[in-house]
Amino acid sequence: MECLRESSLTFFSDQRRCCADVLPAAEARARIEVAVLGFLRTLTSRDPAISHLPLINRTSSNSRVNHGLLTDISWIFLSHSFCTRSLMRANAAKAFIRVWKVMEMCYQILIQEKKVTQRELYYKLLCTSSEYFTSQLQVNKAIQDTVALLRCSRYSLGIMASSRGLVAGRLLLQEPNKEIVDCCSCGSSGYPISGDLNLLEKLIMKTDARYIILVEKHAIFQRLVDDHVFNQIPSILITAKGYPDIATRFFLHRMSQNFPHLPILALVDWNPAGLAILCTFKFGSIGMGLEAFRYACNVKWLGLRGSDMELIPEESFTPLKPKDIGIAKSLMSSKLLQDKYQEELAFMTETGRRAEIEALYFHGYDYLGKYIAKKIVQVDYI
Repeated sequence: MECLRESSLTFFSDQRRCCADVLPAAEARARIEVAVLGFLRTLTSRDPAISHLPLINRTSSNSRVNHGLLTDISWIFLSHSFCTRSLMRANAAKAFIRVWKVMEMCYQILIQEKKVTQRELYYKLLCTSSEYFTSQLQVNKAIQDTVALLRCSRYSLGIMASSRGLVAGRLLLQEPNKEIVDCCSCGSSGYPISGDLNLLEKLIMKTDARYIILVEKHAIFQRLVDDHVFNQIPSILITAKGYPDIATRFFLHRMSQNFPHLPILALVDWNPAGLAILCTFKFGSIGMGLEAFRYACNVKWLGLRGSDMELIPEESFTPLKPKDIGIAKSLMSSKLLQDKYQEELAFMTETGRRAEIEALYFHGYDYLGKYIAKKIVQVDYI
């Protein structure tokens, strides 16, 4: 009864959820203009002042997990709690200016009806405002600040995702007015997922697969494609080559909408980073909490898990690194994890060891397909 009450409260609290709108270029430009006019109004008033920038707070204390009543999908969202960027505080002055620089650049991009990647934006800012931008990370944070200020998606601001993602297997894709691509015939390199979210939105998808297999690592993806696992297990294989980019997350989300009957099964390393990657696909991230609901999917954890450790030779285990411990603590404190995930993570940290998917090659290079098939037949995923 208590769980039902909490779910109901969550459902009715959606009105307090902040999100980033997807807007046409004209409306995105209008929001930038309103921000500029508001700043100038304060600056030229009777009591002139430099106003703070009120941003939606992107911290764990302001994040919640929405467990939908009518869906299996859960996602991170941010509440109406604000932080500020101020020109009057020495430690925040540059961050304040970076937001305006990014807005200026986005405005120019929107007028020109262009799209740029975050990397391209970094090099442009490096050339025009090198005193404020010295790293890609600073640009990424300024973009997140701009999204949090204007509450519109980065794509609406003309910022395109840089995609590392690949897909292969029993999937037919067709862009408007283009030929059909058979992802079974793309070789071990797979079919590259576009960073253009508008194009991904328009893709026509068809499949006769029964599963979607999400693979953490590029090398494992290549092995499974080379072995034509998608024919042995009628499936679609997808990878982001590590930590997921927006385009791959969006593409997976689109597949989950188009093929809601297909389970999405994740194959990740047995370490906290592997679980963090799975959780990013499943729930989204706090840094992108304003947009997380657009990319969340009901991902299940196929492996590696604690019950698989008997399959791993002793020599293949390595000690958890300090970074692993930090990720584990962050996951435990985030309130994201369901009970079974918490148990897996607790077991991981108690043993103090980690194992990579490649350790299963001890049983032969063709063992991965057999391992996945057995797990699926036994419905051994959580």
